[in-house]
Amino acid sequence: MKINKKQDGSKLVIALEGRLDTTTAPELEKELKTCLDGVTDLTLDMANLDYISSAGLRVLLSAHKTMMKQGQMKVINASEIVKEVFDVTGFSDILNIE
Repeated sequence: MKINKKQDGSKLVIALEGRLDTTTAPELEKELKTCLDGVTDLTLDMANLDYISSAGLRVLLSAHKTMMKQGQMKVINASEIVKEVFDVTGFSDILNIE
């Protein structure tokens, strides 16, 4: 998986490419822990994310909890496959998905 970050003040956009699974979720989790200080607006761009597993969902939930304390988080450009995972797991009701 590839993680691309673009920060503008307190706004952070993280674009994910590839697969967010058991192997790559720890990498995203580590990245989020180091870059969320001072961020009030987090956007996760999933235009190039091919797959998300339960390990990836756990990282998203953790990021969501952090961001609810300090601002907001949204998910954009999720593919139909990723949206289906969000729907089946109930994450569509938890996350702000555009």
